[in-house]
Amino acid sequence: MPAKKRSAAQSRARWVAQVKTDSTHPPEGLFKKDAATIARSLASKKVSPKGPGSGMRMLTYFINRGGRNLTADRRRELEQAKKLLSQRILNKSERREKLSIRD
Repeated sequence: MPAKKRSAAQSRARWVAQVKTDSTHPPEGLFKKDAATIARSLASKKVSPKGPGSGMRMLTYFINRGGRNLTADRRRELEQAKKLLSQRILNKSERREKLSIRD
């Protein structure tokens, strides 16, 4: 008896569904808010104790997890949040650099 063929969708691994994380603790419904609120929240020590880089990974994870189920508007808002959060990370590292130069 021949082996059953799987469709492309069935054979594709959904790795993101198996990820378990405890590095960030976003409040319920955070990713439904505007980009500025998401970026500010993910940069906070309360949500991301290990720093804003951890928040960035959580945001990227959420976008990947949403996949095709995210609407174009929601994806655009989340991508804007990534830009804002990235800018916060860059500004923070620049401030650290300036402080180390002064010492």
